[in-house]
Amino acid sequence: TIDDLIVNPTSRAPYLILSIGGVLGMGTHLVAVPFSSIQIVDKQMRLPDATHESMKALPEFRYAPE
Repeated sequence: TIDDLIVNPTSRAPYLILSIGGVLGMGTHLVAVPFSSIQIVDKQMRLPDATHESMKALPEFRYAPE
């Protein structure tokens, strides 16, 4: 599930923040994926070659403290 969209102020490269796993928002794992790796097909966003296991293996994304 797409949770957020972040633009890096230095490189201006957008990243999608995806929530992986969990039930009803509990136990989710946030990961950052470069927007350039997303394909849009038939009005749907797809991440080619991604599996649930490969997404869960990505490092957890954490927001910087304010």
